[in-house]
Amino acid sequence: MQVLFIDSVHPILWEKLSKAGFTCIDGIGKSADELKPLLKTADGLVIRSRFTIDQALLKECPQLKFIARSGSGMENIDTEAALALGIKLYNSPEGNCDAVGEHAVGMILSLFNHLCRGNQEAKKGVWIREGNRGLELGGRCVGIIGYGHTGSAFAQKLSGFGCRILAYDKYKTGFGNEHVTEVSLPELMDEAEIISFHLPLNSETKEYCNADFISKLNLPFYIINTSRGVVVKTADLVNGLKSGKVLGACLDVLEYEKSSFESLEFSDLPEDFQYLAKSENVILSPHVAGWTSESYLKLSLFLAQKILADFRAK
Repeated sequence: MQVLFIDSVHPILWEKLSKAGFTCIDGIGKSADELKPLLKTADGLVIRSRFTIDQALLKECPQLKFIARSGSGMENIDTEAALALGIKLYNSPEGNCDAVGEHAVGMILSLFNHLCRGNQEAKKGVWIREGNRGLELGGRCVGIIGYGHTGSAFAQKLSGFGCRILAYDKYKTGFGNEHVTEVSLPELMDEAEIISFHLPLNSETKEYCNADFISKLNLPFYIINTSRGVVVKTADLVNGLKSGKVLGACLDVLEYEKSSFESLEFSDLPEDFQYLAKSENVILSPHVAGWTSESYLKLSLFLAQKILADFRAK
């Protein structure tokens, strides 16, 4: 079987597939036109986010048996079309969920304790203590929306902080435990002081956090988003920050990202982005919540396990 690597992933996946007898083909960095002849003989594709795997591309792959997406999100694959063709789909959300959970905790701790500002001031010899008095995470009510791999990992990381943790998932029930209380969305919105989004991107979740959502929160609250940028409507977030309904935001992802997540899609910074960039109660990071050295390896290891469980080289 031939496996075409369209995007770069940890080399352990190539090594394990090769050792099992697969023929691995390097298509990394090639354009769509350059990939066409390679697609025709590919039994498997290994991707991240560089290309959209739509019906047109699937027609170029008559032998395709599986698509392996390094990471969790599957929004760049026409999953319905692929499954209709009998193509197996793999992703590896188990590989970076711990990294995402840790990053989310790190962002809210940094925001509460003014670590970014304090670091810059102290490095300049500016020693301001009262102006950098922080807030404690312990005792606060944290609401998690989406309780899959990353949502549950975030809850586990929070469990030692003495928070009250509420979680809501539209498609999952029965997950409550000694650390997490499963609730309805209205209950979560009534009590949460911090809301963290752990949602896949689809038609239901695009601009999930908008003006209507923000208005329904009972308390002023903080937002954490480590899922997809367009889950939060930036203009409405900015209005929430200006009004004081949103007390602060930790954003690892932005709606301005290109579909590949490798860069932002504007040359001139939009006004709403400029507001976020200048706000001391906003922390940004460049879509790296799941981007650790450890997760880089684990993402490929989990894919290798799944592929080899279903296929053997022929």
